[in-house]
This record gives sequence, structure tokens and C-alpha cells, in this order.
Amino acid sequence: MQKRDYYEVLGVSRTVSQEEIKVAFRKLARQYHPDVNKSPDAEEKFKEINEAFMVLSDTEKRSIYDRYGHEGLRSTGGMPDWNTVDPFEIFEQFFGGMGGMGGFSSSRTRRNSPRRGEDLFYSVTLEFEEAASGLDREMEITRDEVCERCNGSGAEPGTSPVTCGTCQGRGEIRQMRQTFLGSMVQVTTCPDCGGSGRVISDRCKTCGGRGVERKSIKKTIPIPAGVDNGTQIRLSGEGQPGTNGGPRGNLYIEIKVKAHKFFRRRNDDVLLDMNINIAQAALGAEVKVPTLEGDEKLVIPPGTQPGKVFKLRHKGIPHLRTSGKGDQLVVINVEIPSRLTSEQRELFEKLAKTLGSEVLPQERSFLDMLKDVLGG
Repeated sequence: MQKRDYYEVLGVSRTVSQEEIKVAFRKLARQYHPDVNKSPDAEEKFKEINEAFMVLSDTEKRSIYDRYGHEGLRSTGGMPDWNTVDPFEIFEQFFGGMGGMGGFSSSRTRRNSPRRGEDLFYSVTLEFEEAASGLDREMEITRDEVCERCNGSGAEPGTSPVTCGTCQGRGEIRQMRQTFLGSMVQVTTCPDCGGSGRVISDRCKTCGGRGVERKSIKKTIPIPAGVDNGTQIRLSGEGQPGTNGGPRGNLYIEIKVKAHKFFRRRNDDVLLDMNINIAQAALGAEVKVPTLEGDEKLVIPPGTQPGKVFKLRHKGIPHLRTSGKGDQLVVINVEIPSRLTSEQRELFEKLAKTLGSEVLPQERSFLDMLKDVLGG
């Protein structure tokens, strides 16, 4: 993604003084610090603000940027590398204890703060009728559960984790390194404790020190009436467990619906193609029509043409988020017999003499008219 202009990021003009740059950074860094701003993009904005400040607060780097832009910084190695530079350390170095900028947690506090667990995603396939009527579906899902043997500590019963000797419980190792801004502190996760600040010498035999064990559990998923392909159901707090006392993630179930032998769906309406014979179309008839709720009687008036659509009100799919239902639309198709008995042929020949042989061109096709009726 193309980088924004650094002056635009800090909201200052290109002739701004160093003191004004510092004031602008102070204001924006406080606003977007992830400990204060809980927006999902707060940390990325915080990094962007830090990057702009790192460049514009350095006279040499600012001069290169003013003349050659971002490309000039890349070619001279002046672009910050967030794999080796911690933006929170930059923040604390420049503003720790200045003008009331304290009160934010350190990087270790953030690392060991409660974190929400990951979300889980599963899918379930339903019959057409099941999607329409809704049901409770039992599913088997696999997720982490707190280890019963060690109660989540990761250590064998009777023992406890100890403070990491490498990082002294901080969960991180800090090293001084030289950058284009001068001496900077490089912060890396402690390789011995993985950032937890604790070391387990006698790991739990059940979970291997993880504190959680993988289990398959059965869950009853309430599926509401009216779901369709792609509908997603969220079960709050049924995902992976959080860390450091954080809440569980969510469980998301994506719905897939099988095609039906007869019915088709258009929004919350059900479409059904119904074949009738020539006599029923010409003379009229009373026929049984299948619906999601059983057979319904439908009166076919005399002279019904192919493509005629009859509406059975409230015989469609229940609305997912409101009350009521869609309709069932019965599209009539007049079936022409391909084989006739001698008696049928004789009757058709007599009928043909009374109807005549004149033919007329049709201005619009049957398909066009059907599209109009069904809305495209």
C-alpha cells in the first residue's frame, strides 16, 4: 500500500518547526496509543505516526525526505524496520515522563495483558427444508480446553513455573543498537520463556506445558429459520480460550444449503415449475401443488398460458430477521405430449380443424415475459 505523506500523517505544514513536530506527535501518539484507543487499526496508525516523527524529527532524514520522498529514504536505509524497532520504545524514549505522557503500560505489560482467544470457523450443510424451517444441529468441534491435570499452569501437579533467569521475568530482552536516530533500544521476545516471563522445568505430562489440551466437544447449534447459503451464525465465547485471563474467541458457523429437487429460492420466495397438460390449460383444472408446508390446492383457470405465474402468499421462506414469510411462485409450463394414442390423435385432428391453421408472429418471447414476471 502506498505510504502517506509524513507531513499529512502528523497534520502539519512542510515549513513546520521541530518543536511543532514534537507537539503534533505528542497529541496524535496519545490519541492512537493502543492502550487508549481500542480501534482495530489503532496500532497501525500508531506505527505510522511514529514513523513520520522518526523521519521529520531528524534534520538529515527530513532533508532527504523533502528532496527525494520515501524512495530517497529507502535508498539511504533511513526507512524504519518494525521487525527490529519497537514503536512503543520510541514513544517512551521521547516522551516518557514529559508533560504528563506517562500512564501507558510498558511493552511487557502489553505482552502479558489479557488477550482474547482466536475465533473458530466451521461450516454445516443443510437440506433445503431445514434451512427454511430452522433446527438445532449437533456438531463436533475441536478446540483447546484448560488442561485438567495442571489446571492451566503448564507444570506437573506439585510444581510451579519459575521466573525466567534470562529476562528476569520481563518476557523480553533489550539490546542497545545504533540507528540513524542514534542509540536505540532493540526489544526482542525472550527465547527461553517465549515472552511469558516464566520457565516450566517440569512440564505437565498431559498438555506438555501449554496449559491447554486439544479436545473434541459436541455443541448444539441453534440454526434459525430462513438461513441461506453464506449465512454466518456467531456463538460468542465458544472459540479458543484467551491468554492471561482474556475471554474466549467466538465460534462462527457458515451455512451451506443443498439444492432441492423441485424448489428454487429467490430471496425469501420459493419458485416452483409446474407442468400441466393441454387440456388442463385450455379447460381449467384444480391441481395439488407441493409447498414447504405440504400440498396446497391451486385453481388453474381456463385458457392458462405457458409462463403464467400464480402466487401462493406466505408459503415461502421465513424472513431471517423479521416476522413473516416470503411467497411461493408457481410458474406454469404447458406440457406437449410427444406420443399420442390413436384416439388422442383423432381428437386432436378434430380440434385442429376448428382452430384453423393461421399463425401469427409473437412480439415478445415467452422467456422475456417470464423474466418480467420474476424480476430478471
